[in-house]
Amino acid sequence: MADTIRVGTGCLNQIPLDWSGNRRRILEAISQARSAEVSVLCLPELAITGYGCEDHFLSHEVATRAWASLLEIAPQTQGMIVAVGLPIWVKNAVYNSVALLVDGQIAGLVAKQNLAGDGLHYEPRWFKAWPEGIVIAEDFDGETLPTGDLIFNLDGIRIALEVCEDAWVADRPGRHFSGSGVDIILNPSASHFAFGKQEVREQFVIEGSRAFGVAYVYANLLGNESGRAIFDGGGLIADHGKITAEGRRFSFEEVTLAVKSVDIERNRLHQARTASRRVDVEGRPEIELFFDWPQVTRRDGHESVAPMSKEEEFTRAMALAYFDYMRKSWSNGFVVSLSGGADSAAVASFAKIMIDLATDELGTEATRQRLSYLKLPKSKATWMKKLLFCAYQGTKNSGEVTRTAAQKVAEMLECDYAEWEVDNLVEGYESTIEKVLKRQLSWEKDDLTRQNIQARVRAPGIWMFANIRNALLLSTSNRSEAAVGYATMDGDTSGGVSPIAGIDKDYLRSWLRWMETDGLEETGPYTNLSFINKQQPTAELRPKADKQTDEGDLMPYDVLDTIERAAIRDKKGPRAAMEFALRHHPDHSKKDMKAWTIKFFKLWSRNQWKRERYAVSFHVDDLNLDPKSWCRFPILSSGFAEELAEL
Repeated sequence: MADTIRVGTGCLNQIPLDWSGNRRRILEAISQARSAEVSVLCLPELAITGYGCEDHFLSHEVATRAWASLLEIAPQTQGMIVAVGLPIWVKNAVYNSVALLVDGQIAGLVAKQNLAGDGLHYEPRWFKAWPEGIVIAEDFDGETLPTGDLIFNLDGIRIALEVCEDAWVADRPGRHFSGSGVDIILNPSASHFAFGKQEVREQFVIEGSRAFGVAYVYANLLGNESGRAIFDGGGLIADHGKITAEGRRFSFEEVTLAVKSVDIERNRLHQARTASRRVDVEGRPEIELFFDWPQVTRRDGHESVAPMSKEEEFTRAMALAYFDYMRKSWSNGFVVSLSGGADSAAVASFAKIMIDLATDELGTEATRQRLSYLKLPKSKATWMKKLLFCAYQGTKNSGEVTRTAAQKVAEMLECDYAEWEVDNLVEGYESTIEKVLKRQLSWEKDDLTRQNIQARVRAPGIWMFANIRNALLLSTSNRSEAAVGYATMDGDTSGGVSPIAGIDKDYLRSWLRWMETDGLEETGPYTNLSFINKQQPTAELRPKADKQTDEGDLMPYDVLDTIERAAIRDKKGPRAAMEFALRHHPDHSKKDMKAWTIKFFKLWSRNQWKRERYAVSFHVDDLNLDPKSWCRFPILSSGFAEELAEL
């Protein structure tokens, strides 16, 4: 029996239902692990099918094809132990399971006990939770295999699994494994990115290792797998209560690996010394198999990975999301209506950050190969002209400040750029409607109508360029606007993807200032963003004499975001939300805060239909308002009428 074992965690950039591609990446991870002399390799949850198959998990064919893939993968694990996830059917129910492959054979299947059913996750819609302590013998394609809550005894080394959410609950399965003398716990996960979440993962990995006296190996998905969720990778290995290996986060590679040798005897000594440990003397059922553990000869140092700031996490997550969404949808880049304001500047900037980070990590030639369908030239110099088109669409209400800002941002991004005026289109629509109404439109009587038509006439032209270039049109609406409906449907909401719809405006402006002065190590600062940052946000839809600003139309953005957190995140009513906002913003009067609170709740209630129609957004913040994946609210309601009347 081995005293020291070499373990590895592999993070994979998978695609739902991509059978050959997912299998290729799994086999590549196994190959890399073999080269690194890994004996035990943990791969992500549902890695064979992809995590984001949604209702197609209920298709029996998906499970059949996944099993066929597993049978192709298993023989490639000779001399290794590999955990890999797939769905299985048992008694006409679907289970989220992990197959443990041992020396080229399927040793058994562990089924997830705690299903993720909040936020982005909807597992109880498709899967059943496996009951604790239950092990059955189930037939799979003519082979009877142990299935359920398993412990594997491999020549004296005990291995067990917690599958993603299993480790996030208070009553986690690991508490039983400790009493059974388990040596290694594997955690195959599909844990979506959110700000600060890696620190939480590190805590449960460390605590699992410390409290249970085991080596703990956590694997995660990587990249924008299926559209909304971004997975940051960042595999973790903990031994005797400390993180000893960490995988790279937000990598542009398809496969990343973190490897470490773990001291089994030291962990066993920890278990023996723990006076409060309850030993399961009767013993839980174990699957006993022979495994020839190799002698570990390679030693590793530990290079700690510095924690990322919120700005760095946001930048890297968005860049990777752009890269994967573009290539997985076979799009020829991006198109943005560049207004000269904060939102469109941020949305456009991520396209260049994407290329800067990809080429820095992969190199120019490898990036070209990953994007081979685009047939990019060997020289990177002209890539942005091909990958990003921006247009400034002016009216008589536009100012030179925003026009100059748009020009300077486009120059910084080295993209294809054009300008045109849309006054003739606005006037054409207004003239047509005036003839029908038999009166002239005026700002006094038709303010909202005249603002909206300016936003809407900008959509067809920019859509034409998206079609001509076979590119993704990016909508520029942010979360603060979504909360109160401060956006024109079929105008500035037009697009196939709405990248920043989950980001509040106050933070976005802060990030733009950071990107102007600091930026990432690989990109440096984007100094031309100064032309954006010195402005007050404005839609520029009213006459210049009105000096329109977004905050003048609504309220200060930091106040709006505070009320939103209280009302939507914390589900507080109007009065409690107002009091919450007053505590956070004591510089504002109660009179103003009351007016802003009433405005927020009214606009929130009236505009759910808009949020239902927003394009797909990237999930980077657990304060998301996306009704399809995070925050549901009725389209029709009383609009808090009684509560606001009382206020």
